[in-house]
Amino acid sequence: MKEIFRDEMKKLNGRFNEMGIDISEQIYQATKSFVDHDQQLAEQIINQDETINDNEISLEERALKLIALQQPVARDFRKIISILKASSDLERIGDHAIIIARETIRLKGNNRIPEVEELISDLTADIRSMLEQSLDASIRGDAEMAKKIAQSDQEVDEQYYQIYQLLIEIMKRETNTAVAATSYLMVIRMLERIGDHIVNLCEWVLYDETGKLKELNPGKLHRDEYLKVEEQEAIVRHERKKAKLKKEANKE
Repeated sequence: MKEIFRDEMKKLNGRFNEMGIDISEQIYQATKSFVDHDQQLAEQIINQDETINDNEISLEERALKLIALQQPVARDFRKIISILKASSDLERIGDHAIIIARETIRLKGNNRIPEVEELISDLTADIRSMLEQSLDASIRGDAEMAKKIAQSDQEVDEQYYQIYQLLIEIMKRETNTAVAATSYLMVIRMLERIGDHIVNLCEWVLYDETGKLKELNPGKLHRDEYLKVEEQEAIVRHERKKAKLKKEANKE
């Protein structure tokens, strides 16, 4: 019976890792479609969303069946719960990637900002590195590694804020970029949220190894900086409305 349980746990871990690798590729493809203005690729990613969701459901069913049939002891039970919770975060990351792909389609025909797209590519690379390292920490059961990875989210937040500020400055100089800028803002916001979910993955590694739930998020940017972001969001909405009205007026 114990041998059967170990075999099933190995399969469960394998499924989880495969799901993580697939999600990492989905992030890459989604931002690639956005930066390359590739609507065909974006549509492919959106169409694959159901597969990702099905994988998460399949993993959940396998985990719950393992609990029901094998009645694992505390340490093994904790491992299964960690995988269940972490797979939910992976599924949410996939949802954010889909939103990025949808922005590729929505942005058709609008002015693009190459310098921002380059920064988005860099941010994506950093986030994928975080995700893949967190999967490695999970496989190794390395709580210290998980803590270190979680600290990287502060750098993600800083990059997000820098790109945000750059977009605002560009919009002030070039009002015709207002519509496009809203898509860029959505994309970087999704990437920042993906970073938060990766921190959650690290927290589940820590829980699995120690049995303790601990907040690993190193904290967001200073409150004043976030208040500035909220103020700038109001400007973005205003500029977008002006651009829309101008476009409608030109049609008339």
